[in-house]
Amino acid sequence: MAYKNIIVETEDHVTLIKLNRPDALNALNLDLLGELGEALAEAQANDKVRCIVVTGSEKAFAAGADIKMMAEKSFVDVFTGDLFTPEEDAIMRIRKPIIAAVSGYALGGGCELAMMCDFIIASDTAKFGQPEVNLGVMAGMGGTQRLTKLVGRAKSMDMNLTGRFMDAEEAERSGLVSRVVPAKKLMDEAMSAAAKIAEKSMVTVMAIKETVNRAEQLPLTEGILFERRVFHSLFATEDQKEGMAAFTEKRQPQFRDK
Repeated sequence: MAYKNIIVETEDHVTLIKLNRPDALNALNLDLLGELGEALAEAQANDKVRCIVVTGSEKAFAAGADIKMMAEKSFVDVFTGDLFTPEEDAIMRIRKPIIAAVSGYALGGGCELAMMCDFIIASDTAKFGQPEVNLGVMAGMGGTQRLTKLVGRAKSMDMNLTGRFMDAEEAERSGLVSRVVPAKKLMDEAMSAAAKIAEKSMVTVMAIKETVNRAEQLPLTEGILFERRVFHSLFATEDQKEGMAAFTEKRQPQFRDK
């Protein structure tokens, strides 16, 4: 379908979604977030798609939520309308892996959107931040919660209370991003990672995503038990038989998602 605020391209089992509000540095309004949720749902439903990459422009992944959209809203407006909840829920329902390829500014809602993805590959120009405190509000899409789980209490407090930005080097060192590459190589790196994931068994990949995400919710003992039972369950798949046979026979596996 045609979108106004994003560009969607699918090739070789990977869907690339580009945020496309250049005049607003890809600021996240409800129209953009709604289209993003629809595009992700389409990718989830498309059996040919095996991985998703979300990116912005070289200058900005997304410079935050759209302040013009929010400025005149009241508490009653945002509370009864449950601002951002349906849009975030739509993103979090996606079971296929999502990579965020971040260059330039990823601030406020932009940082939060990147953290909703399964991992972040950043260019050396990336800057992350939760500067909502400067507007008299606070993060509302996970900026106090996901950020704390990823980088720890001290850095999260620092970023949320002062509004300071974290550069790519610090973000990698702190565990916010998985790797940092030169800006010119960002999309090649992200698409290469997506292609590598696309080679795997989709049953196994979705099981891994679900299990890693449970690590944030469960005590270690319960998390280990959940992991082990999912590990056991994969022995009921044809892909487990194929993967181990291919290893023994010294050939590339031909997974069939069964």
